[in-house]
Amino acid sequence: MMEVLTLIGQLAWTFFIIGAFTIGGGYAMLSLIQNQVVVEHSWISESTFTDIVAISQMTPGPIGINSATYVGYDVLYGATGSHLLGVCGSLTATLSLMLPSFVIMLLIVRFYMKFRTSRLYAGTMAWLKPAVVGLIGAAAVILIIKTTWTGGVPQVQVVSENFPDWKSWVLLGGAFAAGYWGKVNPIYIILAGAVLGLLLY
Repeated sequence: MMEVLTLIGQLAWTFFIIGAFTIGGGYAMLSLIQNQVVVEHSWISESTFTDIVAISQMTPGPIGINSATYVGYDVLYGATGSHLLGVCGSLTATLSLMLPSFVIMLLIVRFYMKFRTSRLYAGTMAWLKPAVVGLIGAAAVILIIKTTWTGGVPQVQVVSENFPDWKSWVLLGGAFAAGYWGKVNPIYIILAGAVLGLLLY
């Protein structure tokens, strides 16, 4: 029981920190979540995290919060085998992630209208935009490649679990082409991917 409470505490603190230091929304949050739950704590594998991101994109709601919900469940269920504790993990991760934003908004909402025309505020927002783009880009890259450092030299390799065979690459290329050049509705791309995935695998 003590181990479970410790894990819940670690989960709460981890997602509270992620929520407190994320700027730019859910996609920018993914790289921080991946670093904490896959790299730092080794709670879940790289391929499991990729599956969680895919499911989070398809389900209603912000992708960052959805990811926290699924990660919380997976961590507690994986450690205990209990669905009830898995749900507790979901609630812990989700509420911990949202709490910093809720508190910060309560504190600054009174001052926003006063400072939104300030040059200092505008300058700060201008500096933050490139950082947000970088975080979103990092979220995409970490799902594809894994980087380890050996003697100060980076070793880069493709995450093979996320692209197990040529069929995965064909599905990726087809989805990209349909969305980028064909301007196909993303809902249709998701449905087509699900049907093709069932047929191919």
